[in-house]
Amino acid sequence: MGANSSSKRPVFDEKEEVNFDHFQILRAIGKGSFGKVCIVQKRDTEKMYAMKYMNKQQCIERDEVRNVFRELEILQEIEHVFLVNLWYSFQDEEDMFMVVDLLLGGDLRYHLQQNVQFTEDAMKLYICEMAMALDYLQSQHIIHRDVKPDNILLDEQGHAHLTDFNIATIIKDGERATALAGTKPYMAPEIFHSFVNGGTGYSFEVDWWSLGVTAYELLRGWRPYDIHSSVTVESLIQLFSTVSVQYSCAWTKEVVTLLRKLLTVKPEHRLSSLSDIQSCSYLAEVSWDSVYQKKMDPGFIPNKGRLHCDPTFELEEMILESRPLHKKKKRLAKNKSRDNSKDSSQSDNEYLQECLEVVRQEFMIFNREKLKKRPEESTKSISKTEEKPEAIAEDESGNLHMCSSVCSSTSSG
Repeated sequence: MGANSSSKRPVFDEKEEVNFDHFQILRAIGKGSFGKVCIVQKRDTEKMYAMKYMNKQQCIERDEVRNVFRELEILQEIEHVFLVNLWYSFQDEEDMFMVVDLLLGGDLRYHLQQNVQFTEDAMKLYICEMAMALDYLQSQHIIHRDVKPDNILLDEQGHAHLTDFNIATIIKDGERATALAGTKPYMAPEIFHSFVNGGTGYSFEVDWWSLGVTAYELLRGWRPYDIHSSVTVESLIQLFSTVSVQYSCAWTKEVVTLLRKLLTVKPEHRLSSLSDIQSCSYLAEVSWDSVYQKKMDPGFIPNKGRLHCDPTFELEEMILESRPLHKKKKRLAKNKSRDNSKDSSQSDNEYLQECLEVVRQEFMIFNREKLKKRPEESTKSISKTEEKPEAIAEDESGNLHMCSSVCSSTSSG
């Protein structure tokens, strides 16, 4: 779409930070609660990426700045073959940007909605690949807290990659997380117990429970427990203590055994490490080196002839979006000339501007391409910050970054 129309690629100054102008916007492919995703091509290398962009003002109003910064903090320090890895982060007056691996196979939720019937073999490889991803995260002291089909993306060959670290947390050795964070149908029982009973908290085992729920759903088409977002925490605690998971008689005994061990209510008895998974009879014959090198044939390969996302994302961006990305340059130029010509003395606008300035100062710029050219600078170990209450932790307070405390009271608009 124009990126290849010229025989000469643009050359950017190596000292210049990567910015919005370095990319050509190709099409919108997704959106979340406060961010959107599009396919982009870097103009100088012609490499394709996915670019997530989040409006600063909306993030301030919804008190989401802290979560964005935490996700950036984590993504800048990790890289793994079965993760969706961050390549660049930058900002402009309106938005914060994260440029990540482009995976064109769609997420597992999309394929479930398309009525794909996943086989045991397909599910088996996903478990192996996600086990390797979770094992790596655990080595980096990270609990993902939102493992679910929506957050597992396939590449064109059908291999699985974990994404979305928006509510992930970093815990020090021996510490426990305590916040009520996650997506209810995939959250482990101990998260709810900790919230209600003020218990000892929870740790990495919660991600393995979520993996069990996801694997069950892929095979059966529905989840092991009938849980919806409106169900109370107290009801969920009762549910886990009284309702037994029903396993299909069509499944092999080895699959049922594996799922039972992942969906064990008591975390101390649950499979919760790569070595635990490797010891299962169902996975005894797996070549883990072949898994890591993506040499295992996936049981499901997405159709290469189509884009595996909802086509309405692109229509909304082109027709309904009040600030479309492809018109950003003109819009920012117009805003700048308008701001210079008027006196904005309103106190609410001043406060918003103060918050936006703090976000601008605190935002973390990142360029993995530069780090790979200077490998000696990329050997930092991940910073270990204390567990902080989340934005979704139901009326708890706490701030990871200065911008959260400055801007958290702007939710009224």
